[in-house]
Amino acid sequence: MIALDSIWSQIFNFSGYGELLPLLRNSIIACVVLGVVGGLIGVFVMMRDMAFAVHGVSELSFAGAAAGLLFGVSVVTGALVGSLVAALLIGVLGARARDRNSVTAVLMPFGLGLGILCLGLYHGRAANKFGLLTGQIVAIDDPQIKSLIAISVVVAVGLVLVWRPLLFASTDADVAAARGVPVGVLSIVFMILLGLAVAVSVQIVGALLVLSLLVTPAAAALRVSSSPVVVPLLSIAFAVTASVGGILLSAGSSVPISPYITTISFTIYVLCRLAPSKLAR
Repeated sequence: MIALDSIWSQIFNFSGYGELLPLLRNSIIACVVLGVVGGLIGVFVMMRDMAFAVHGVSELSFAGAAAGLLFGVSVVTGALVGSLVAALLIGVLGARARDRNSVTAVLMPFGLGLGILCLGLYHGRAANKFGLLTGQIVAIDDPQIKSLIAISVVVAVGLVLVWRPLLFASTDADVAAARGVPVGVLSIVFMILLGLAVAVSVQIVGALLVLSLLVTPAAAALRVSSSPVVVPLLSIAFAVTASVGGILLSAGSSVPISPYITTISFTIYVLCRLAPSKLAR
């Protein structure tokens, strides 16, 4: 039987912690950037009831990243291609919620199976394979952080440009369409932005746990506020707290970052569930 203190020392071990922190500069920057993007886009994911779709997109993103790893091309490029393909398929074929769930349910096992096949054929470092599922933020180098920031800026700017009509369409699509809002076009645009956000998030928390950045913070924010201004700000704050807190805790252990991010994110959600409903309107 493994001793409890041995397990605890693997989860929390801060010996030499001060020397490790300077090495985490890129990781912390990536966490902050993804926290902002995840917090912003997560609000619309919740409003449009697309949490399940996020998981579907992440599975295809994982498949694309695994294919990139297998064929020796950029993992980021593979993840982007997989995410965008999934996002467009869900956006085009799943205009209605019932169809969207069906399309997502079909894509998820296909993407996961394809990704596992690529990883099974890949004979490189095992850490690279494991990282696609659970995240590998400590391995982010300068080219990767630049591409991550560039993609995140595209997502953030895209959301800002379509914020008002997208908010209207997400609140009541029928009324928005009657008012002349291009609901169908906005849906495709949003899915593309979501695909990009998922692709960069998969690099941090992995394909299996991407919901902890793109769904849980926004879900927590909506538990304590209904304000269109307060909810995005809270969602960003929660996502940044979970991601940065995760990297700071994982730096002192031999455990991947994703369990810390998911635990912090879940704790925030539970606290918001316990808080008086809609504290800030």
